[in-house]
Amino acid sequence: MRHYETQYDAIGRRFEESKTTAAFSAADTHTLLTALDAIGGVKGLDALDLACGYGHNTRLLARAGAARTVGVDISAEMIGLAREHDPHGTEDITYVVADAADLPPLGAFDLATAVYLFNYAPDRAALHAMFRCVRAALRPTGRLFAVVPNPGAFPHVDWSPYGVRILDRIPEGDAPLLKAEFLTEPPVPFEFREWPHAEFAEAAVEAGFASVSWQPARTPPPDAVRDEAFWAAYRRSPVSSLMVCTA
Repeated sequence: MRHYETQYDAIGRRFEESKTTAAFSAADTHTLLTALDAIGGVKGLDALDLACGYGHNTRLLARAGAARTVGVDISAEMIGLAREHDPHGTEDITYVVADAADLPPLGAFDLATAVYLFNYAPDRAALHAMFRCVRAALRPTGRLFAVVPNPGAFPHVDWSPYGVRILDRIPEGDAPLLKAEFLTEPPVPFEFREWPHAEFAEAAVEAGFASVSWQPARTPPPDAVRDEAFWAAYRRSPVSSLMVCTA
């Protein structure tokens, strides 16, 4: 996971710019919040947000009433940015710099979220280690909600209208390497692995999750900038899907 750490240390504040402007990020947030609402919300639950970045989803969980919220990211730069959003600790969030494939003891959680975590696993061993660490952090009735990229899009689908562009696909190792860029101004390059969803499911089951299900991307209500035609096109070829794992 070292490459992910240095990659996001370098991206820094530019990732926050992409997160707050890209359509795919808006869809991811809507998808996650819709799924959490469907289980009755997070009020009173202990929540773990993995690959928390600058803390966008971590803060959403805390503001929705989570009893305890912990955000984890391997990038010290990202955790620094997350802490800047609440320098006085008023939102009662703990941020930790750690590798999701080797989590320190953080206590037990009812819920874990992971938005674009598992696609950064460099090989199958790391992928399985991530799922084992998440399962170990959850209580017996805990759930994992993971937003993961949809494989097979490049070169057939153009995601650039939604804020991200895939530039190249390099077959190597356990999963192809995708070279991409966030479409900020100027664009910011990054890389991740194109894991089949079946590999994620296999790793989850091996880690001890009792069930794995999938939900399609959901899109926010249309507005003057992104109308229904825009979102309908996105839903035909979405960047991500939601994986739900139950302990």
